[in-house]
Amino acid sequence: MTVKELAYAAQQHIQTSTGSIFKRAHIYELLATSFGYNSYAALTAESVFTDLPPACRVSLHCEQIQRRCLDIGYLPETAKAVATALPAFLLEREIGVIKFADLIAHWRLESAGHEWYDDEGEDNRENALEAVPSSSDARESTILIDGLNAAAIKGNGHAHYALALVHAPADADDAQDTGSEYWYNQALGGRVLEGIEKEWADAHAATLSTAQKYAHHLREAARLGSQQALLDLAEQFGDPAFFEQDRVDLDVDASAVARIAERMGREEDARRWLTIAAESGNTGAMRELIEEHDGRDPIRCWTWLYLAELVGVDLTKDEHYAINEDGSLYDDDVGGPAFVGGQDGVQLDPLDPKKDAMARKVAQALWAKMQ
Repeated sequence: MTVKELAYAAQQHIQTSTGSIFKRAHIYELLATSFGYNSYAALTAESVFTDLPPACRVSLHCEQIQRRCLDIGYLPETAKAVATALPAFLLEREIGVIKFADLIAHWRLESAGHEWYDDEGEDNRENALEAVPSSSDARESTILIDGLNAAAIKGNGHAHYALALVHAPADADDAQDTGSEYWYNQALGGRVLEGIEKEWADAHAATLSTAQKYAHHLREAARLGSQQALLDLAEQFGDPAFFEQDRVDLDVDASAVARIAERMGREEDARRWLTIAAESGNTGAMRELIEEHDGRDPIRCWTWLYLAELVGVDLTKDEHYAINEDGSLYDDDVGGPAFVGGQDGVQLDPLDPKKDAMARKVAQALWAKMQ
């Protein structure tokens, strides 16, 4: 079902239920009111329809529907009937709405292998996210994809980014191995394929199409100002635009950004983002800065060492433990050959008292800022 088909079905249902004629434009407005929006434009600016359970749990605004009917000129008895008929229709069809922001937040966590959790205990947001389908389920929802596409055509960067997440390959490394490139090229050359050869060619064509949609929507989202899309472009395609911004206003794992910069050969950007991570309390970033980036600045190295102590980690301490050949932790109950894993402690030459005091002072200031 597309959004237009939803509006048509709702129009037919309301007209049958009330015996009155309704303009299609009014149906769109009433659908928006059903989900608490003042207008259809307001709804489509931040949300999209879905027919995937449990979207039907979303509260419907019956009193607002009745008032909206009166506002646009319908008789009181008609407005009262619509306030009953339209919610019943939406509940029967399991139609709900989901905000772009909730889709994006949920799907990003999903792609990272995490379940959604609510840091701040915001009940409203938590309840809304109960109705968020997985990105794989979303591909099967015509109305959800139709709504995202319509918003994207109008230049909504959030919709473009949501579509990029929908079309993102489950495993970027394996995406191009789906199907058969050979038989796909044979079909392009005019060869008529049958059976398993055609299935392989079609599978490869579908993979290419999905990859093209992913790249297109990701680039459009970035063009429209999505910094997360810019970061994804850097990670997936080596696009440097994210690191060339004057200002980054994005809540992101700084150490993960540093990894992306390192893969792109951007050493200064890697150092910058490791510094951000270290100043937030990431002791792994502190160690890496000491060992890989700040070795020529002993005061800075000792600053990280003292900051790590304040966080509760002694970077000078050796950390060695038994592991299996594949790097997993050794289990005595299983037995077998054991290998040594872990790392040596950081070793730094002592500072003179004045410089040491300076390093401690800076570490204390960074620690206070973290608090």
